[in-house]
Amino acid sequence: MRDLCARFPGEYWRKLDEARAYPEEFVRALTDAGWLSALIPEEYGGAGLGITEASIVLEEVNHSGANSGACHAQMYIMGTLLRHGSDAQKRKYLPDIAAGRLRLQSFAVTEPTTGSDTTRLKTMAIRKGDRYVVNGQKVWTSRVQHSDLMLLLARTTPFEQVQKKSEGLSVFLVDMRSSAGKGVTVRPIRNMPNHETNEVFLDNLEVPAENLIGEEGKGFRYILDGMNAERILIAAECVGDGHWFIERASRYASERVVFERPIGQNQGIQFPIARAHVSVEAADLMRYKAAALFEAGKPCGAEANMAKMLAADASWEAANVCLQTHGGFGFAAEYDIERKFRETRLYQVAPISTNLILAYIAEHVLGLPRSY
Repeated sequence: MRDLCARFPGEYWRKLDEARAYPEEFVRALTDAGWLSALIPEEYGGAGLGITEASIVLEEVNHSGANSGACHAQMYIMGTLLRHGSDAQKRKYLPDIAAGRLRLQSFAVTEPTTGSDTTRLKTMAIRKGDRYVVNGQKVWTSRVQHSDLMLLLARTTPFEQVQKKSEGLSVFLVDMRSSAGKGVTVRPIRNMPNHETNEVFLDNLEVPAENLIGEEGKGFRYILDGMNAERILIAAECVGDGHWFIERASRYASERVVFERPIGQNQGIQFPIARAHVSVEAADLMRYKAAALFEAGKPCGAEANMAKMLAADASWEAANVCLQTHGGFGFAAEYDIERKFRETRLYQVAPISTNLILAYIAEHVLGLPRSY
C-alpha cells in the first residue's frame, strides 16, 4: 500500500483539491491492484481478507497523505451484500466488482428531514409485480457520480403500520447505469473538503424485485453490519491521518530553527505533539479490538463506536497540533496541512456525530435512560 500511495504525492492531491475533482487515477490504481476487493471471498475473485486487513489498507491511504473518502465505501458496503445477499446476487455482482468492472461505492441512507434518525426515513418502495417503485429523497450520498451500484435503504411498510420502529425497512441494490435519468436525479453538494457527495431525488424509480437484499422489512438489521464495519474503517482512516500529522509536525519541529534552536527543543512544542501521538496509539488499539470482535461474529457496536470516536478525536487533536507547530506555513496549500485539516475535521460529524456515539454508550453500555 505504501508503495502504491507513493506514486500519488501531495502535488497530485493538491491539484485535485483546487479543481474539486475526483481522484479517478488513484481509485483505478487501488482497484487494479486488488486492494478494494480485499473483503470479497476468493471464490468470487477477491482477496478473502477480514475487516482488520481492510482497515490497514485504508489507514495507509490516509497515512500517505491521501484521502480514503474517495473509495472507502466499497469496503464497508460490502458487508451487507456478503452477509445478507443471495447466492444469485453474489454470483452476479461480486466477480465484476472484484475485477474492477463494477463499482459499489454509494450508500443512500440519510435524508434531509430525518438525519441520523434512520428509522424515520420517508423514502418508500412499493412492490408492484416483479419490481418495486421507489419515491423519496436522500442527502449526503457520496460517490454516486462515480459508482455503478448504489445500496439504498427505503421503507417498504409505512412507519405507522409497524410494531417496532426498526421494522419495515428494506435494502436494495440499485444499478445506477440504467437508473440515471430514469427515476434518479443527482445534485452535487459543494463542501469544505473535496468530497464528492450529493442530494439524490428518487421519482418513480423502478428496481427489480430480485435486487432486494435479504428479506423485505429486515433491512435495518442488515445495514447495522455495514455501519459497524464503517465505524471500524473510519477509525483506521483517522489513525492514518493522525500518524501523518504527527510525523509532519515532528519533522518540522526538528528542522525549523528560531532563536538559534530547533523549535522542537521547546517543551511547549514537544508536549502537544507527544500527547497527540499517545491519543492516536490508544485509539489504534480500540480499532483492533473492534475489528477482532467483528471478525469473530460477536457484538461490537460499542467497540466500533468507541473506536470511531477516539480515533476521530485523536486525528483532530493531531491536526490542530500540526497546524500550530507549522505556524503560518500550516495555512499554505503547498504543505498539504490545510487540506488534510479540512478532511479529518469531517469525522467529528460523519458518518456519525460524536454526540450520538456518546448517547449510544450511555444507553447501551452504561444502562442510562434513553435520551432520544
